Amino acid sequence: MANYPLPVFHFSVSLGGGAPIGFSEVSGLSQEVQAIEYRDGLMTYTTMPLKRPGLRKSGNITLKRGMTTANNDLYDWLNNKGNPGVDRRDLTITLLNDENNPVFVWSIAQAWPVKIEGPGLKATGNETAIESIELVHEGITLKSA
Repeated sequence: MANYPLPVFHFSVSLGGGAPIGFSEVSGLSQEVQAIEYRDGLMTYTTMPLKRPGLRKSGNITLKRGMTTANNDLYDWLNNKGNPGVDRRDLTITLLNDENNPVFVWSIAQAWPVKIEGPGLKATGNETAIESIELVHEGITLKSA
């Protein structure tokens, strides 16, 4: 059996362990380790600085979906239904194979929305109305199924 690259269009997203929610795009599944450069006083000007691992960072995650009638759940999440503070939720993003089985699972810890963007409206357009939500979080773990 040959190993072919996986297509990116077959995935599911669930918020807080609930049923999957339909999103058309997920971006920002990135992590990095900052490099710290160090030089001491005994190094000459031609000596390259030493590099050590620093803080880990991960980018904000952006989810996009088509707007449907009478569905304000993302706006309610951002506004925390009028309550003070933020509503943190764990997020699961699953890349599926052609038989609908999970192949990779990204687990995002303690995510909460910082920005929601509605569709661009124009009288001459005929595109689908797309809304997006940007989430900050406290870490990503990747598991292969």
